[in-house]
Amino acid sequence: MCSEDEALEDKQVIITDEDRGESEPEEGEDLEEDPEKDYQPIDQLDRYEIGEEDKVQVEPMTIEERREVERKLNERDREGLMEGKRMPGALYDLDDASDEEAERRILLRERQRRRQREADGKNQEDEANDFMLDIEDYKGKLREWIQQPRTQTWIKRNFDLFLKSFKDENGKSVYEHRIEQMCSNNKRGLEINYTHLAEKVPTMALWIAEQPDVMLPILDQVAYDAILEVFPAYASISKAVYVKIKDLPVEDKLRDLRQAHLRGLIKVRGVVTKRTGVYPQLKSVTYECTACGTLRGPFYVGGGDDPRTGICNICQSANRYKIYDQETVYVNYQMLTIQETPGTVPAGRVPRQKDVILINDNIDVAKPGDEVEITGIFSHHFDYGMNIKHGFPVFSTSIKANYVRKLGDMDIEELTEEDLAEIRELSRDPNIAKRIFASIAPSIYGHSFIKQAIALAIFGGVQKDVGGKHKIRGDINVLLLGDPGMAKSQFLKYVEKTVHRCVYTTGKGASAVGLTAGVRHDPVTKEWVLEGGALVLADRGICLIDEFDKMNDQDRTSIHEAMEQQSISISKAGIVTSLHARCSVIAAANPAKGRYDEQKSFGENVDLSDPILSRFDVLAVIKDQVDLGQDHDLVRVCVRVGDVCDQ
Repeated sequence: MCSEDEALEDKQVIITDEDRGESEPEEGEDLEEDPEKDYQPIDQLDRYEIGEEDKVQVEPMTIEERREVERKLNERDREGLMEGKRMPGALYDLDDASDEEAERRILLRERQRRRQREADGKNQEDEANDFMLDIEDYKGKLREWIQQPRTQTWIKRNFDLFLKSFKDENGKSVYEHRIEQMCSNNKRGLEINYTHLAEKVPTMALWIAEQPDVMLPILDQVAYDAILEVFPAYASISKAVYVKIKDLPVEDKLRDLRQAHLRGLIKVRGVVTKRTGVYPQLKSVTYECTACGTLRGPFYVGGGDDPRTGICNICQSANRYKIYDQETVYVNYQMLTIQETPGTVPAGRVPRQKDVILINDNIDVAKPGDEVEITGIFSHHFDYGMNIKHGFPVFSTSIKANYVRKLGDMDIEELTEEDLAEIRELSRDPNIAKRIFASIAPSIYGHSFIKQAIALAIFGGVQKDVGGKHKIRGDINVLLLGDPGMAKSQFLKYVEKTVHRCVYTTGKGASAVGLTAGVRHDPVTKEWVLEGGALVLADRGICLIDEFDKMNDQDRTSIHEAMEQQSISISKAGIVTSLHARCSVIAAANPAKGRYDEQKSFGENVDLSDPILSRFDVLAVIKDQVDLGQDHDLVRVCVRVGDVCDQ
């Protein structure tokens, strides 16, 4: 046993040894030789100073007091987070906190992330400009270039910057306001103006027009991420957002669509003639093997793709798969058939039509008879039936709608400030009515009463709605009855070329179904679908019927409801519905005996029933009177018009 002084001396030597670590001694100290030496008391080292804190007597806390202290500590932690201090996310126990506190913590985290992204996004525009020269100068196919990760990063960065930075002439953010409106209405479509995008990022706008099926999914994901930054709770409403391109500067006609338009973004106009029901379409499908329960998928299904399952890799069973509903995703699907607007069909040509595919939130935006403007992807797919019929490969084409806008009589946004100023100036003219009447068919001499009636039919009246229980139509129906060769058909042709939405038909070539509506068997869905007739297609316009007296009585009685109630009721093949026919009817007919007899009444001169005559508001009679002076004036007008045409 050693003394206390020797132990203290050994202890000091171990602590103050300066040569430790620089060179190893030849023989080290054996720590196990005398272990009891480490437990000997040393007064100089074994000291414990008692402070003032240890003298305070602390009473045990109750449960309420402990909860109050924990609440104050949580408040201190939150204040520290708001000041910019960072705490590990695992320290927050959202289950123990109240709903308000949990929501507040989530918002604080999202706000902190947003600040960080904004700080990182300050240099996005400079970095995007650095990429610009290299990105635009691509080689090879554009479709493969867009699918490269580096190009997609550039697209996402620029589109996100466009959504956050584009402002109108008043300095207000355009798309932040649209995102707020979309989320408040629980919608899933974000409308993007193509002109805005072409102004800010012209390269991206050009790529969207050329390869929309590759670009739009990328833009959808960027828009969804941008929305979640501002509205995190939107994730519980919808799992995706769809970017809709509007105001495409180029508009194509249905009859001008060719091979060059395939896979491109196009904009067309037309009248809806047929609409199917809403069906679920596979977007991604997962299969389950019925023998061993193995899941296979998901398979992302395109427009006409048929996913093949094959043989199970586990049990080697063939054709034993069934759809696993828990992981299979469906989208809403509907098909429209649009036809060229009647006023835009060239003379002597048959109106062209095209199928339009509607998915997601574009369904049920239009019905038969509505005029629509569709922006979408012109696509094609293999049609087995057409190949069997023609004997050589034929692909049928359709339009996958991206944006659908229903058109009215006239869009107010198309009127410029100069147009509005001119309209207001004309409204102050006391002779504006006479000027309008004189401008109707100026190449036709005389017939001022007929021109006045046609002007009233074109402008129409005001619809009356008595307390929401009784409606009185505002459209004016006109019947032109006169002798042959008195320019009745010329008046109708003038109206057809003047009015934007107008349907021209003849009594002999029209049937009851062709005038109103009918049902037909859809070869695709094998169901009965509606097809609108002339009165339905002329909704919010004018329907012209020439040779009205040549119609069959059965066909003529079918338009009684359309002319008075302005609706067409259908009850065929299990379809019970009503279609709108809010249009004016201008009909032309000849007298029963060939010429109008002044000795007889109007009803005796025309071979029409009293119910159909009561539907017409204006009955105009055109008589071929023998008057030498009037005939000379008529000849002068005809010669003057011929000279003008020759010049």
